[in-house]
Amino acid sequence: MLPSLFISHGSPMLALQPGASGPALARLGRELPRPRAVLVVSAHWESEELRITSAERPATWHDFGGFPAELYAVQYPAPGNPALAERTRQLLVDAGFTASLDPQRPLDHGAWVPLSLMYPAADIPLIQLSLPSRQGPALQERVGQALRCLREQGVLLIGSGSITHNLGELDWRAGPEVIEPWAGEFRDWMVAKLQAGDDAALLDYRTQAPHARRSHPSDEHLLPLYFARGAGEAFRVEHSGFTYGALGMDIYSFA
Repeated sequence: MLPSLFISHGSPMLALQPGASGPALARLGRELPRPRAVLVVSAHWESEELRITSAERPATWHDFGGFPAELYAVQYPAPGNPALAERTRQLLVDAGFTASLDPQRPLDHGAWVPLSLMYPAADIPLIQLSLPSRQGPALQERVGQALRCLREQGVLLIGSGSITHNLGELDWRAGPEVIEPWAGEFRDWMVAKLQAGDDAALLDYRTQAPHARRSHPSDEHLLPLYFARGAGEAFRVEHSGFTYGALGMDIYSFA
């Protein structure tokens, strides 16, 4: 059975400059059983209520600015899966959530950038589920639990965000060997609590984790981790590292 994944998607330039995490994503794409479809919860689709993309052919959205022209030329023409979108909606409704289909929403870079490295042929159907970011990590775990059964049906469930995400404190000249101590301490705390299965600490990370608010001034990039955790069980670090000194690039699986 497929695991659920948490992927730190980093800068959109990951699509052109894979760095150290690109090979890890490519390895997962090769080694995991081929999915029937992929469902992504991205930090870049915040919402009040749950929404699911339902287009037959979702567009590639370059939802960023200030990058080289060649990045805006990248397309990821994966098909959608309206039937899976409706199945996802029904599972969420059955679990007590309000959820609706969105036939207009394109694929944001939190979805297509990492998947362009995992499945570059763009031939696996892809849908996105929105992130009700104001409702915190406990809700995301519940969403993951509600959709866990999709893993048994060949659907790869991915939370796409970042284990640390403070763009105001990045050093754009730093190499991969540079790790800001505060960012490293936060990441290490999270990994220790994930390994221990410490639910109480993880759900209360903003008061218990070292440098939590510095590592995540807002927590939309960490919340997809809780979705992936809710959808899986056994925790494993698939890749660990930083770019720009403080942008965490970790990848975790939950089997």
